[in-house]
Amino acid sequence: MLHLFRTTAILEGISYLALFAVTMPLKYLADLPMPNKYVGYVHGFLFIAYIVLAIVFWRSQNWGFKKGFILILASLLPFATFYVDKKYLAPREA
Repeated sequence: MLHLFRTTAILEGISYLALFAVTMPLKYLADLPMPNKYVGYVHGFLFIAYIVLAIVFWRSQNWGFKKGFILILASLLPFATFYVDKKYLAPREA
């Protein structure tokens, strides 16, 4: 479960950045809307998958409201899924 959630978190973060940093400028500055459409579909799927997996993971870990809220909020902010991965999901070194 952890591996799937971590992978989804990273892919969701990458798709978020690709959507807004790459395909939005292509759509509005270069009049190329198709990349935005397809990256948007992928990002939408990953966003929903991230939310579902975040809730499942949060409940499976018996974390409090604050950590759960952070997991969900991370899906809305650029770079935040990378932060969540590093702070809450990455294995701790001894």
